[in-house]
Amino acid sequence: MNNLIAHASTSIQASRDDVWRALTDPDAIRQYFFGSEVSTDWREGSPITWRGEWEGKPYEDHGVIVRMKPGRTLKYKHFVALDGRSDDSFHLVDIELTSEGDRTVVTLTQDHNTSEEAREHSEKNWDAMLDGLKKYLEKGD
Repeated sequence: MNNLIAHASTSIQASRDDVWRALTDPDAIRQYFFGSEVSTDWREGSPITWRGEWEGKPYEDHGVIVRMKPGRTLKYKHFVALDGRSDDSFHLVDIELTSEGDRTVVTLTQDHNTSEEAREHSEKNWDAMLDGLKKYLEKGD
């Protein structure tokens, strides 16, 4: 099966607006998303680029913003280069925000995982990112 879906979610003691700002502010993203530098204008159809260093190696990933509903939904296509080939595969990453009292629930899915091992790896990375987002936003508590 080649479309296993990775799932991750967390509940954050913050408003949807605050969570949205953290999801779309490059300075905030750098704090909780493995040091990634994100470049985009946050408009549907626009490119998005992540740059950084992972396990001692520089990387530059590319994608396209698919859907933006401020305070609610961010969906993007993330291109994956495999074995030196460029843009031959992609993931759709869908981030949804919902209010739950004075908390915001962040639910993330990533499709097009090619194996159960790849899905589990993605979930582990997304759980770590969401944990970082939660700590970033709740640091005053």
